[in-house]
Amino acid sequence: MIPPQKQMTGMLGHPVAENPIDIMFDAVYSHYGLNWQFWKSDVPSVELLRPAVAGLAPLGYRGVGITVPYKVEVIPLLDEVDADVKAIGAANYLTIENGRLIGHNNDGKGVVKAIQKQRSLKGEHVVMLGAGGAGRAMAVEIAWAGAAQLTLVTRREAQGREVAERITAVSAVPATWQAWSSPVRVPPGTTLLMNATHLGCAPDLEPVPIDWSSVEPGCLAVDVITNPRITPFLQTAREHGCGVVDGVEMLVQLAMQLFTLWTGIAPEEKVFQRAVAAALGE
Repeated sequence: MIPPQKQMTGMLGHPVAENPIDIMFDAVYSHYGLNWQFWKSDVPSVELLRPAVAGLAPLGYRGVGITVPYKVEVIPLLDEVDADVKAIGAANYLTIENGRLIGHNNDGKGVVKAIQKQRSLKGEHVVMLGAGGAGRAMAVEIAWAGAAQLTLVTRREAQGREVAERITAVSAVPATWQAWSSPVRVPPGTTLLMNATHLGCAPDLEPVPIDWSSVEPGCLAVDVITNPRITPFLQTAREHGCGVVDGVEMLVQLAMQLFTLWTGIAPEEKVFQRAVAAALGE
């Protein structure tokens, strides 16, 4: 008997080599007895994004994650986007229904769930480093979750101001832009410091240039990087007396949501946690 065709899911981005998402998803598919597979595809330039996206439906994909640097650039290539994408201005995953590509965003929902496992976001004074596709989604969701104030620290002023204005427009939470410096001085009263840049990712492990004398020890440090789990940023934060939330925890939270949307199965969190730990060799 010929086995049924595999159901295809995947991710588009650049670079993607160090992301453990494919190994994690394949392990969870196997756990639940699903003939599904997750393909990680490196798309090296924005010029190649259009043909890559155009090929998803003909190739039979059921859903695809979108990662850096294409979360904003992918939007014009889609047939439809949901309300979250319209509010945030970025998409981090697609569902493919009857050949139509529909954009969604749960980047921020994943980070909010990960942070809320440690403490509430209500009243938090948040500083976010970076405001790309993932950063803007996380900033909006953090504002919606009750943060009192956000400061966006970016190299590009236009990008930082645009995202700050969007946050305030959709949430009424005050958001401001701060110029990137080396090192970055954190404003007094900051209670949550988040790295939403690529700094710290394997294999380069670049340090985030923070003036740690400006960070209060009770501040919670959050990193979006998934590999390694404890980045140089989080390691230094721990040594400074800060609590930490790692990017792997965020990945698990958002991946569980994608798994349910794509397969209709509500997975146990421990299954995803075991799968990602194995993928990272922990």
